This record gives sequence, structure tokens and C-alpha cells, in this order.
Amino acid sequence: MFHSEPLQLTTTGRGTVEITSLVDRVVSASRIDRGLCHVFLHHTSASLVFCENADSTVRTDLEGFLRRLVIDDDPHFRHRDEGPDDMSAHVRSILTANSVSIPVASGRCDLGTWQGLFLYEHRTSPHRRRITVSVVG
Repeated sequence: MFHSEPLQLTTTGRGTVEITSLVDRVVSASRIDRGLCHVFLHHTSASLVFCENADSTVRTDLEGFLRRLVIDDDPHFRHRDEGPDDMSAHVRSILTANSVSIPVASGRCDLGTWQGLFLYEHRTSPHRRRITVSVVG
């Protein structure tokens, strides 16, 4: 069996948006009891990350780390077509992921106790993001 659904989200700018429940709804709607859920983000300046979902300071610390690692408007970056955060957003997305796979068990995403799936917006301004969730079982 195969089931696929698109998701659209509007971000508020740089930061994370938990999408665990949205993905789990697609898995539930698929009526697939055991299988694999694949989540694909159709963008190069945002990403998908698994992260602890119980304590938001984990994501705050992650953002602080990436802010120090990949600097907006770095003078070494030549690509600035869409502003000072353009190339840094691309680097951040390359260092993370644009797709993930999640096991499906008992008709649900089989995640760990504190795991959540997040859309990580790397641009500083709001963007509309497209995700495809596919379930196979």
C-alpha cells in the first residue's frame, strides 16, 4: 500500500515549527499499520530535524550554535541574491536534512519518547514551505 499527501506551512522566520502531529495525521489517514513514512521538504533554505520536543531550550541552543557556526552576511559568501541570510540559509540546510524516514508501527509514527520532527526555517523572514509525506506499508 502507498499513501501520499502534501503539507503547506507558513513560517514566521528563522526558527523551528513542530510538525510531528501533522505527519502523524497523514500516517493515520493512510490506514497503513506497519511500514515506513518518508517526509520530504521541497526547499533549499529550510530543513527537517529530529529534536527533543519536551524542552524548547534544546532548539534555542541549536539555533545559537548554528548562528555562531554559519554567520549571516559572511564576507566569504558570494551568493547574496535574496539578502544577507541567503547563503547562510543554504549552508544550514546542507548541514541538516531535507528528508527523513520514520518507521510506522500500529498505524503511528514510531518515534522515541522525547523525539519530535521539526521544520527548521533558516531564512530570517517568513516563507511558505511545501512538504510531501509518503507512507508505504
